Amino acid sequence: MSPDQSTVLVVDDEEDVADLYAMWLQDDYRVRSVYEGESALDVLDETVDVVLLDRRMPGQSGDEVLERIRERELNCRVVMVTAVKPDFDILEMGFDDYLVKPVSREDLDETVSEMLTRVDYGAKLQEFYSLVSKKAVLEAEKDAAALDDSDEYAELTAEIEDLREEVEKTRDQLSDHDDYVGAFQDL
Repeated sequence: MSPDQSTVLVVDDEEDVADLYAMWLQDDYRVRSVYEGESALDVLDETVDVVLLDRRMPGQSGDEVLERIRERELNCRVVMVTAVKPDFDILEMGFDDYLVKPVSREDLDETVSEMLTRVDYGAKLQEFYSLVSKKAVLEAEKDAAALDDSDEYAELTAEIEDLREEVEKTRDQLSDHDDYVGAFQDL
């Protein structure tokens, strides 16, 4: 397992289901599995990138766990993976995607990959705009000759162009309008 792999937390009170999802994902990600909401909140930290969360669990429901995750302001994507058919109540929920069981291995893999692409895009886009802002400040405060003579400014300009290419490449990987919109909502 590579140390730079993303971490997925699977939360489902049906142990067989949680273990199956973990088995499907373990070759590509670090996977943690828990079987109740309280345990999910105990193991959830800033290293978790994606949470696969069942809605209906005894004790603390997935809806309540989702609220706690958002209150903690953790930078993870949350996918509800549940047998509960969506209704209008989902409009108030802060999840990133919603899968209705039964879920295929392909759908699960694709969804986790899309969530990670959104995270990657959001981070790159934030860094890009930060650098562009710094460049604009320098251009407003320095004359053209000072900018032309500055190695730091030249490096900044090159870094912005490299990052622009990465942002555009990642944007192209977002498979549909919802992924693209989701990435901006993450910002």
